[in-house]
Formats: sequence, C-alpha cells, structure tokens
Amino acid sequence: MPVAHDGAFRPLVTTDRLRAFFAPRSIAVVGASDSSGWARFVVASNLAAGFCGPLIPVHPRHATVFGRPAARSLRDLDEPVDLAFIMAPVHAVESVLDDAGGAGVRNAIVLASGYREAGEPGRALEESMISRAAAHGITVLGPNCLGFLNAHARVAPFALTVPRPLRAGPVGIALQSGALASVVLAFARGHAIGVSTLATMGNEAMIGATDVIEYLVEDDATRVICLFLEEISDPARFARAAERADRAGKPIVALKAGSSPAGRQAALAHTGAVAGDDAVVSAALRQLNVIRVASLEELLCTGGLLGYDRWPKGRRMGVVSTSGGACDLIADRAAAEAIEMPEYAPETVSAITPLVPPFAAVRNPLDVTGYFLANQRTSALTPADHVLNAALADPGLDFVLYTGLTLPDAKPPDERLAAMLTERAAWLSDRIASAPIPVIAVGHTCVDVSAYARELLTRNGIHMLAGIDLGMTALGHALRWLENRGRPRPARPWGALARGRSAKQTAPGQPWSQASARGWLARSGVPVVPRRGGPRAEHRGRGSRRLRARQRGGPCRSWRPDRRRSGQPDAGRWRGADRGHHGGPHVRPGARGRARGRLGGGAQGHQPAGTAGGPGRGAADARRAARQPAAARRAREPARRPGSAGRRDQRARRGGHRAEWHAARPGGQPAMGRRRPGRSARRARHHRTGDDLRRAVACPPAGDRRGWYDRARFFP
Repeated sequence: MPVAHDGAFRPLVTTDRLRAFFAPRSIAVVGASDSSGWARFVVASNLAAGFCGPLIPVHPRHATVFGRPAARSLRDLDEPVDLAFIMAPVHAVESVLDDAGGAGVRNAIVLASGYREAGEPGRALEESMISRAAAHGITVLGPNCLGFLNAHARVAPFALTVPRPLRAGPVGIALQSGALASVVLAFARGHAIGVSTLATMGNEAMIGATDVIEYLVEDDATRVICLFLEEISDPARFARAAERADRAGKPIVALKAGSSPAGRQAALAHTGAVAGDDAVVSAALRQLNVIRVASLEELLCTGGLLGYDRWPKGRRMGVVSTSGGACDLIADRAAAEAIEMPEYAPETVSAITPLVPPFAAVRNPLDVTGYFLANQRTSALTPADHVLNAALADPGLDFVLYTGLTLPDAKPPDERLAAMLTERAAWLSDRIASAPIPVIAVGHTCVDVSAYARELLTRNGIHMLAGIDLGMTALGHALRWLENRGRPRPARPWGALARGRSAKQTAPGQPWSQASARGWLARSGVPVVPRRGGPRAEHRGRGSRRLRARQRGGPCRSWRPDRRRSGQPDAGRWRGADRGHHGGPHVRPGARGRARGRLGGGAQGHQPAGTAGGPGRGAADARRAARQPAAARRAREPARRPGSAGRRDQRARRGGHRAEWHAARPGGQPAMGRRRPGRSARRARHHRTGDDLRRAVACPPAGDRRGWYDRARFFP
C-alpha cells in the first residue's frame, strides 16, 4: 500500500494544496542538461501547453541548459519556484528535497524509479524519501512518475511528448501509468476531445489516484473523470471519493487492468501494484456507479460523450442516417445495449415524408439514402439536416443519434463549397444547442479527424463519437450511469471492515479460520451460505449431511459406531434409508444389485444362495426392508453355523465397512448415488490389518473368485 495513506501526510494532499500543485506559475527542472531527454521533453511539453512562466534548469556543473541560464542548486534561486521537477538519481533525491525545503519549494515531482516497484529495499527507500519530504512540508507526486499537464492553466511539467495542438476541455484523466499518457493524448487529439488535467501517478507514495479524483471533483473545468487503474490501494477512500463525484454529477469512467493473472503480474512488476481480484473490483465499481470499460478507446469515447454532449433522459432513441447498412449496425448494437428505437409518431412521419425520396421507408432507424448526393447542392443544409430537424420534434424520443455529418480531410478548394460547409456546421451547432432533446453526432468508423475537421468542430462546439461500435458502447455506459445516479446504496461499514479482526484473531498476514472469515463477511453485509450444525458439522452435523446430499442429488446417510461390536477394528454401521446402497470400501454383489434396482437401474447382482433379498429387488421392497429394525432383519435371516461362509457373509453385511463391489464397466465408476464414507470411516479403514480386510470382504460368487477380486476396489 502506498505510504500516502498514512494520516500524517493527509494535510499535504488536501484539495487546496492540489489546486496549487496542478497550476504552478514557475517550474525548476533539477538535473536538467543538454543531453537529458527527460529535460528536453519537459521544455517541449510546456511550450506545447503555452506555458509563459519561468522555467529554470538546475544543475551543479552546467551554467546554461537549452540556452537558458541554469542555477547550481534550488537554494541559489532568487525566489522559490512553485514546483520542482526532480530528475536526480535515487541516491541524490533526498538531498535535493533538503535543498527544496531550505529554498521554500512546496511541491515536487520525482522522476526516478527503483523504489517500491524494485522490492523491499526499494520500498524502504521510498518510505525514507517521503518521510523526508513530509518533514519539509513538500507535496510529492511520484516517484517513478512522468508528471502532469493542465490544459486550462497552460502548464505541462510532463516528461513525454504532448501532441499539438493541446485542446483544453472537460475530461480529467488520472493514469497509473506514464507512457500511456502520450497515447491517450494522441487519441484525444485525433477525436477532438479536450482535456482539463492529466496526471500520471507513478508509485503514489504521497499523492494517490483518490486524491486526484477529489481534486477533479472540485475542479470547475472538469465534467467527467477518466481513470486508468492498476490497483485501488485504499478502497474506503476511493468509495467516498466516488460517491462525492456521483453527488456532484461528475461520472467516473475507469479502465482497470489486471483482470487476468498475467495482467496482475505485469502490474506488480510495473509499479509494485497489487491488482486484486477482478470479480471483486467489478462488483465494487458497479455498487459505486463507476463505469468500467475495457479499452483506452472506450475510456475516452465514453468520457467524451459524457463531457461534451447533453445527457439523455431515457432510452428511447431516434436514428437519422444516410446509410441503410449503418442503420442495421446501429439497430444491432442498440439491442445489445438495451436501447429502444420506437416508431416515429404520425405527425413526425408526415413531416419527414416530403423530405425523402419516394422509395425511402420512413421508419426508425431512418435511412435518408444517398439520393441527394447525385444532385448538385444549392444550399448549405442537406435533406439529412431537414429530417433531423423534423425528428427532434417527435414526442416519443429521448434523444437522436445523427450520422449525417461527414467532414473532408482538407478545406475544399471551391470557396463556395467551403462557405457552405462552414454555414452547415454553424447551423448544426445552433440546432444541437436549442433542440428539445439531445442530438448525438457519430461517425461511421473510428478514424482520426483531420486538422481541418478538428478546427471546424472545435470552433462550433460539436463533438462526434468515434464510430458506431464505440459510440453505441459509450451510449450504453452513459445511460446506465444516468439511471443509477443518486440511487441510495446500502451503508458500507468501512470502519467495521477495518476493525473486523477480533482479539482472538490471528496476526495480520496470517490465515483466518473459516468461522472468523465467515463472521467477518456477515458483519460486513456480504451474503453467506446458512450454516447448520455444530463446530464439526462438515463431518457429523445433520444439516451438513442434508446439504451435501442435496448437492450430490443422492439420499442422506450417516455413519455411527456400533457399540455392540466396539472391540472390532472396523466396528460401525450405516444409518439412513440407503442401507445396503452406501457402504464402506466394499459392498457384496447382491447388495449392489439391490441398490441399483432402487435407483431405477434394475441391475442384476450375484448373491450367495440362502441370503435374504434377491438381486434386482424393487425400490419399494428395498425401502421397506431398510425401515425395519435391525432385530427384525436378523430374525428373518436363516440360521448359519459360526465360521461358515454364510456367517462370514452375514458379518460382512452387518459390519462397519461392507465390501463395495464394482462391476466391470468403463472407468470402473461406482453406481449412481454412491458416495465415499466419512472421515472416521476412512481413518478406520486405513488402520486395518490384512485379517480385518479379509473378514470385511464379502464372499465372491462361486466359480468367479479370481475375477471378482480383480474387479473389487478396496480403496476407492
């Protein structure tokens, strides 16, 4: 767990401190040199963001860096900077923090790796470094961190490429990864998605992802929060931050890595993060109304939809398109996302019919067809635009999905066409803003928009979803979030969870007993399977036997020691309606035949002459015989001489572990419903001698002794 969650560091990561941290007016780059690629990235990123404040290189041996005057130490600065970007190696970081504390610097980013992600020695170094920073009152982002950018504040202490132009917008992003930040920024630029603040978290030794969420909830420039997570180190604080975001009307969209064992190992090697059980994470995010997505494209498309477009009030969608195939795809994806597409109202049909060719079917989804493309345009608006205007007045729709806006890669050379395109974009912007229901524009595929198209969309405030598939997925996420927004949730006893271990519990890190873990889950509100019986119900409890019998689909039986024969090693008897069906390691052949007959198999078994109950006896007779007292059954048995084969057979049938004989069938599996004996029976069986085994085995049928022993299984 990151060190940041120690209460001693909380005053350094409050929302007010982070507001100043993410909007510095002056920056010092400690360790910058002309040969440092990291320092070159920081300078270029600030230029891309439009940073106008002081950007001061600090190096003990260089007088100038990148043509800028360099200071030898932070203590040599004329006045303290708002932020120090520390690029020093691990062994020198703490001395730089001492200089920062002495110079009055209150915020720092630590680039160096080799801390928590490197194992226990690195974890100790990280704790020492953070303790040193806290002693000086310095707020630290990192270590193992590439920095952040704030597009609205025009500042980017970020040690990777920032694609130009950097567009400011409503999407706040926190990433538990550094290199993915450039990829995210490139996708956002390609689809005209503006960013408010993007922060890479590194090891989260002091500032954690939850702290950034709390900051973005309070940030007026942020409308939606996007997260890339490898771990949730403090679930209780994360839950409180997510509930605050939900109350503030700011959706959280999360891409959680580590859903597979390979992904969890990769996260552990990357930042030392423990990804956790994926099913538990998914359930927790659903309860907190956090949208979970499966890809970076889905993350940003969902964030762009919720950040720019007006939110629908229901699931009734109207579709206006210029392609019948696109209508088919949209209909399939709408069904997958449980989005309704009702028929247009009669007045809407009457208004649309004159606007489309006679062969076009006026239905939802509506294909305007490409008929108008064959005629030369005489006005800025197309038939698809007029149909959209008519569909917006339909009383049975909650929003309209519009695929009629296509933009060229470059400005048309014909000035008249360029002017018409500009006029159409302006009209569509005004119509989207004034429409009674939301209009959501979507492209047909997920391709980057050109620089000309991006400038046209940005100037008119139009956002286009990146393709039908991603667009419909984003719509499904948005609708589910809107439906669950503000919904009361059961109280989570986070304090009880933290205090769940009782005084009798083992030390932290040691396994819990089943009873302790079960009680802790029940107190935490987690449904558990009802328990019946005493402390050894697994072996002896009547309720446990019934439960196991129901699970296996067989009758219930139990093993009880036979007190009349307590001196014998295998003394005992089976109780229940299935006497003669379940046994110990062996069942005599005739008894097996009766058991299968009771289960409907009707199998014929071998039985020595003169014994009661012939093979293949019906189920009713078997149950009636089993219900009779043992004394009555013994009374019906014919008299046998002691020591005879019949007497040995009788002892084996009445003894504790009767022989279980298996017929020659594929795999040698027992008859359906047969079960292993209990633990006490197995323990007794393992302590038998050879004589005991011979005494417990039923007599094989005459003439088949060798084959019978070959087919018998003494230890199933």
